[in-house]
Amino acid sequence: MFDLGWTELLVIGIVALIVVGPKDLPMLFRSVGRFMGKARGMAREFSRAMNDAADESGVRDVAKTFKSATNPVGSAMDGVKGAAKSMTNLDPDSEIGKLSAEREAARKKIEAASARKAAERKQREAEEALKKADQIEADLKAETDGKPKDDA
Repeated sequence: MFDLGWTELLVIGIVALIVVGPKDLPMLFRSVGRFMGKARGMAREFSRAMNDAADESGVRDVAKTFKSATNPVGSAMDGVKGAAKSMTNLDPDSEIGKLSAEREAARKKIEAASARKAAERKQREAEEALKKADQIEADLKAETDGKPKDDA
C-alpha cells in the first residue's frame, strides 16, 4: 500500500522504540493496527457503495454499450457464445431435444463406421506392406542363390 520495504519498516520500528519507549510500544502498534483495520473497512464500504450507486444509475450498462461499440467482434463473439450455451442446455423431452439425441446417435454411428473403415484400411495397408516385404526378400534370396560365392 505504502510500498515500504523491510529496511524502511526497521527504521520506523527503531524510531518508534526510541520515541515511544519499549513499555508503550505494543499499545502503539495495537492502536495503529486497529486504525489500519478501520481504514480498510471504510475503504471497502466506500467501494461497495460506489459500485451499488453505479449499478442503480446504469453506469455499467453504459460501460457495456461502450465496450461493444469499441470492440464489435468481441461483443459479437459473446453473443455467439451465449447462443451456443443456450443451445446445449436442451430439454430432452422436447422435439429439439429428441432431434438432438437422434443426431448424437447418428454421429456416434458415423464415428464408429469411420473408425472401422480406417482400421480396415490400415490392416489392408499393413498386409500389402508385408506382401511387398516378402516379395523383396524372395527376390534377394533368388539373387543370392543364383550367384556363385567367392571363396577368396
